[in-house]
Amino acid sequence: MSEPNKSNERATGLSQVTSNQVLFQNNLPGRHRRGKVLGVVFLASTVVGIIVLSVLLIKIFNDTMGFAALEYKQHPDTLASGDKPLNEMTCAELLPILQGNVSANRFRTLEREKPFLDRSQKECYKLVIFEVTEPVIKETWSLFASLFRSKQIKATVTEKYPNAELTFKFWINQDFVTSPQSDDPLQAGIRTAILGSLYIIAIVTLIALPIGVGAAIYLEEYATQSRLNRIIQTNINNLAGVPSIIYGMLGLALFVRALEPIISGSVFGFSDPTTANGRTILAAGLTLSLLILPIVIINGQEAIRAVPNSIREASYGMGATKWQTVWSHVLPYSLPGILTGLILSVSRAFGETAPLVVIGAATFITFDPENIFSKFTTIPIQIYQWTSRPQDGYRNIAAAAIIVLLILLLALNTVAVLLRNRYGRRMI
Repeated sequence: MSEPNKSNERATGLSQVTSNQVLFQNNLPGRHRRGKVLGVVFLASTVVGIIVLSVLLIKIFNDTMGFAALEYKQHPDTLASGDKPLNEMTCAELLPILQGNVSANRFRTLEREKPFLDRSQKECYKLVIFEVTEPVIKETWSLFASLFRSKQIKATVTEKYPNAELTFKFWINQDFVTSPQSDDPLQAGIRTAILGSLYIIAIVTLIALPIGVGAAIYLEEYATQSRLNRIIQTNINNLAGVPSIIYGMLGLALFVRALEPIISGSVFGFSDPTTANGRTILAAGLTLSLLILPIVIINGQEAIRAVPNSIREASYGMGATKWQTVWSHVLPYSLPGILTGLILSVSRAFGETAPLVVIGAATFITFDPENIFSKFTTIPIQIYQWTSRPQDGYRNIAAAAIIVLLILLLALNTVAVLLRNRYGRRMI
């Protein structure tokens, strides 16, 4: 090639570079502007999300305490003996008051439920309060209203409820967490619902985690790109978006009705075959396991896919088999991502209501579940049931139940995050 041609090529190349530099410089301000606009949009979205979440939490917290107008059939002060207030009396001193103010049948029923000799002073005091004085909630007020409109509230109570007593009520307390369900908001607790939720989540975790991880390992490490496997993958992706109530209908047809002898525990001797039904904790756990299984599989696949191929190749180079590579290298490296997916899935299952309503969760139950074949209720079911009732007090205990639900979710997620971080540090 002649010298003039080389010079022309160099000149053309330099002119192209110069043209690209000019174009880059001309586009740079516009790119910066678009970046700033997108940054503002993302920041605004984050701020709006935080504001909405804060308003929701404040609204819930606002209903968990405040003034309540209580009216007694018989005021506790009238039952006191001498200068000793009712709440300081011993159980032996409280029992004659109880026996003298309730019917003989009711007294015997209370004795059968739990012998009085086995009851603590606090339990005897609560019996006298609710069986003899019979407090009734006339009206309740939120925390903010109680703080900023206290004079107006006191005037309202004096005018509308002259026989009522205005008291500041903390709706979320130890008694609320440790008491069973009741038709009186002053006595209603959430213990039975907590136990039901924990039973179900334990079943969901024990079933969905191994099956979901196993399916993810097969689809990522063993399955070929055949038509059948592509159909399976497509269906898994579609199932992740199916409404939860559809899973409830599936659970009703399969677990509650078709497999009733097994799910009710009658074939194992846990219940009477003539009265047993499939609306048990086991049915709920299996239904919610089906609900979150596609999410666990998809998240497991993403976590396994993120493991570098160099790790697999190094394992094969040392003579390891495919299963040894998956078990000793791929699975430990992908475990933090798998646990992240499990956290999201279990959180969804913990707050589900529609599938449990379909399979027949109890909205009112006063006894604790004894095993996985027991009838059940859950915290979301209780919240739904309480929010649908118009009486004063139920709104407040529903807000208290929401706080308990959030605390349990945070506790379960914290444990899962700690496990994820622990395994994540081991892999570094």
